[in-house]
Amino acid sequence: MENKRAGSTEKAKVHEKPEGKITLSVIKADVGGYPGHVSVHPHLSTRAKKHLEDEKAKGFLIDYHVSSCGDDLELIMTHRHGIDSEMVHKLAWEVFLSCTDVAKGLKLYGAGQDMLADSFSGNVKGMGPGVAEMEFDERKSEPVIILMADKTAPSAWNLPLYKMFADPFNTAGLVIDKSMTDGFIFEVHDVKANKKIEFSCPEEIYALLAFIGSTSKYVIKSIRRKEDGLVGAVSSTQRLSFIAGKYVGKDDPVAIVRCQSGLPAVGEVLEAFTTPWIVSGWMRGSHNGPLMPVSQREANPTRFDGPPRVVALGFQVCNGHLHGPVDMFDDPSFDHVRDEANRMGHFLRKHGPFEPHRLPADDLEYTTMPEIMKKLEHRFEKIA
Repeated sequence: MENKRAGSTEKAKVHEKPEGKITLSVIKADVGGYPGHVSVHPHLSTRAKKHLEDEKAKGFLIDYHVSSCGDDLELIMTHRHGIDSEMVHKLAWEVFLSCTDVAKGLKLYGAGQDMLADSFSGNVKGMGPGVAEMEFDERKSEPVIILMADKTAPSAWNLPLYKMFADPFNTAGLVIDKSMTDGFIFEVHDVKANKKIEFSCPEEIYALLAFIGSTSKYVIKSIRRKEDGLVGAVSSTQRLSFIAGKYVGKDDPVAIVRCQSGLPAVGEVLEAFTTPWIVSGWMRGSHNGPLMPVSQREANPTRFDGPPRVVALGFQVCNGHLHGPVDMFDDPSFDHVRDEANRMGHFLRKHGPFEPHRLPADDLEYTTMPEIMKKLEHRFEKIA
């Protein structure tokens, strides 16, 4: 496995401690598939690395890593500019625009499809790219997992995040770690009404589940420890179809999860993916399918443009520098999950255009299906 990163330093080097809080930003976009919706062309990754290496050399970024999951280009950056920084978001926007030019030159499919605006307006949220950011004071040891998914929606994290931070059958620390037994606060977004609500768990678990089980409407945005407000996880909640008002591609979410020392252990975070949960997305964003945990080299969905994939990259953050990544699902202990996902996916594919493989009508509102309905609308007659 190749862990070497453009701009990385020697493994044994100790970095000077930067002043102030560290911000970890993960910003992704689909700027062109290779071929179709399968993968990211190496030229796009090379262009992105060049941009971010220049900014690291200037001192604007502390560190970075360029990655991909399926056809999504992922920018992982550490800096001291805080969340929602106009400068950081503008940098990501410029990187994606530059990579879009490369994609167009290569005639890649859907070049720039996540770039929904002609010019930057201060923040990439609402402009197409997905964003997950958190700001924190580094602990004595700071392990983080970056989750990246392809061919699915932001709500794909709802069930895994619940398992990590609220289910003692998944996370033993909720029972035996005194720094976790008070529980966590879940911030949930209503992505259709643009509202948010918080749930205090474990006492409000039932209420939480009543909402996050409706995955087409409610998405977990962040989780923080009730004891002291320490942030444990954040996710992207951008829904491309809601932004554009029509089908423009899958949302393909990202998430950041901090681990250990009063938060779920690394193994507890990964344990949440030992079942291939059914998520929406897959082909044309219109089908349900199993979320398959894979190594990065296997994050190239080809069967019916799927099934949906999730990659987990593990980093040790030290004074803002990213040591890693470790490809966390590149492990034979997840082979049985992948086998199960293939069986589930094969069974669902047998349904063809029928539910439950195809999404319900309400969830197809922002796909290309309404165009078909409109074309035939005049042929409907009232039943006597």
